Amino acid sequence: MNVVIIGAQWGDEGKGKIVDYLARDAGIVVRFSGGANAGHTIVLSGTKYALHLVPSGILYSDKIVILGSGMVIDPEALFAELDGLKAKGIDWEGRVLISDRAHLVLPRYKDVDREMESNRKKPIGTTGRGIGVAYAFKASRDGIRIADIDDEDRLQNLGEEDKAFIAKWRGKLKPMATDLAAYISRHRNSWTLFEGAQGALLDIDTGTYPFVSSGMSCAAGAAAQGGIGPRRIDRILGVFKAYTTRVGNGPFPTEFKDDSPGSLSNYIRTTGNEYGVTTGRPRRCGYLDLVALRYACMVNSIDRLVLTHLDVYDALPEFEACVAYRIDGKVVEDFPASIRDLERAVPVLKKFDGWKTPISACQSWEELPTKAREYVEFIETFTETPISIVSVGSDRQQTIVRESPWTRF
Repeated sequence: MNVVIIGAQWGDEGKGKIVDYLARDAGIVVRFSGGANAGHTIVLSGTKYALHLVPSGILYSDKIVILGSGMVIDPEALFAELDGLKAKGIDWEGRVLISDRAHLVLPRYKDVDREMESNRKKPIGTTGRGIGVAYAFKASRDGIRIADIDDEDRLQNLGEEDKAFIAKWRGKLKPMATDLAAYISRHRNSWTLFEGAQGALLDIDTGTYPFVSSGMSCAAGAAAQGGIGPRRIDRILGVFKAYTTRVGNGPFPTEFKDDSPGSLSNYIRTTGNEYGVTTGRPRRCGYLDLVALRYACMVNSIDRLVLTHLDVYDALPEFEACVAYRIDGKVVEDFPASIRDLERAVPVLKKFDGWKTPISACQSWEELPTKAREYVEFIETFTETPISIVSVGSDRQQTIVRESPWTRF
């Protein structure tokens, strides 16, 4: 059985925790896109693990994790991350594989990335890690894949610095390289989890272009870059937070306008620890955007939603969520493609009563306060998508499963 997990907002939805939780029942975890600009935080028995390139299932000692064909990999960042895991007692050797079709991020890509960003009159807000440049070289057919690292014909167009960098890491990368499609085919009877990076609204085709990632963060990316065809996908999960956040520039219709100390924005950021795992940047915070969430469900064929950070609302007497936009005086119920429209959009808000009690110890759906369940049920109705998992805290165990994703329809 093949299950795909993507972010259903602008990234940072808590995918890492959910992948980690569901990987318990999987045999293989494949991360199909993105690079070291992504960041997943997993909390296990009070210990935090920050992952950027390695799939979240790595914390289970019996799982195989694979960096997929759509990833762009900085070897220096990858092995620093693996060394960090080893220092925390995670034995990864022999369990981390890399698709031989994945591309490398070379050091000069980072310089190009930062230069391009500094020259933009309206910066995109990249992390400066060379991710977009690697994808650009890939599209122009000038990139270097894992399969190419000892192919002199492919390397002849590179400068001496690039060649030296590849030579430095060749010995470590080659033993980890695998033919992803063949590997997945040989293990077709295994339960495989396909992990996306960033979020649906950052996808280069369906997101808020040009303020998007350069890779595929949509569910279709699992088929295009995960070694399987689209008919082999059994379930698609979309992870979202009880509110909305965004890092970097770009339109954000439901962003809180007041970010001063004591404001709702500041409360959400502090309570939800809304700071980038990779960059440390404070995330922009706003009301849950149900218009955008419903759009993400539609364009990704999301079967089930996963709600995280619901506990952040525990102390609030009331809160709001966006159910439509008002653009130039007109009520708009669908998510626009135009950046200008999104920048002018004013959220139409619906108010909800808070539950004013801690929910982090709740172990079942029935234990959640009535008001919390009513909020969840409203989201299900609005998006026409069931919510099968509710996270009520950062720890692996603070997860309420209403329906296992490994259950066939």
